[in-house]
Amino acid sequence: MRIAIISDIHANLPALEACLEDISQQDVDTIYCLGDLVGYNVWCNEVVEYIRTECIPTIAGNYDVGIGLNSDDCGCAYKTEYDRQLGRQSITYTNATISESNREYLRRLPAHIAIEYRMADDHLSRILLVHGSPRRVNEYLFADRSDDSLRRIVEHAGVDVLVFGHTHIPYHRTLPSTDGRMLHAINAGSVGKPKDGDPRACYVVLSVGSDGVQIAFRRVAYDVERAAHAIEESPLPNDYAEQLRRAY
Repeated sequence: MRIAIISDIHANLPALEACLEDISQQDVDTIYCLGDLVGYNVWCNEVVEYIRTECIPTIAGNYDVGIGLNSDDCGCAYKTEYDRQLGRQSITYTNATISESNREYLRRLPAHIAIEYRMADDHLSRILLVHGSPRRVNEYLFADRSDDSLRRIVEHAGVDVLVFGHTHIPYHRTLPSTDGRMLHAINAGSVGKPKDGDPRACYVVLSVGSDGVQIAFRRVAYDVERAAHAIEESPLPNDYAEQLRRAY
């Protein structure tokens, strides 16, 4: 089984289009999305409608929850008051721009997707897709979280593989479980708003087979300037354009 997992598109249509084009060349069986379709850019309706048209199974990100409820709180952990002010402008703009049909779609998205894959040797691999963590949609599972803490989260979820987003920084950690199994914690990164210094869109291909779990991160070049200029020509803060260019 080979699946592509995308996350944190954040209304960046050029990045989404580039990723889906790349995925079409990867011989995957299906695509899943970990949410945060909207916010921070101008194509909130176009991104939602693209996901809906392609029938990509999608879970709710924290931003999707906020917009789905027509709330002024996206559940984001902004570090400074300045960042919070920028965030308020983004969610106000998105709430004013989203169509009611797309808002309803966001409101109805599930919190997680569970996948079970039974191999030829009858071994059952359990995979859980979440946005932030199995506990909260807006919990950040950063790469510097301790092995013990991350292991407890994966084991408590009752799975072999936990895939999440939300931090916009990709990583893969392997964790020996208390019963001897090998657990995997995978952050899929961000399609539309990377924060790891690499402005290219990011997604992950997850393969499960006789050789176990294999992970491949894909970085995809897209027209960053088109996405940045769209922000600068909109009521959104220009800071978000620079964040795309510098990927922070």
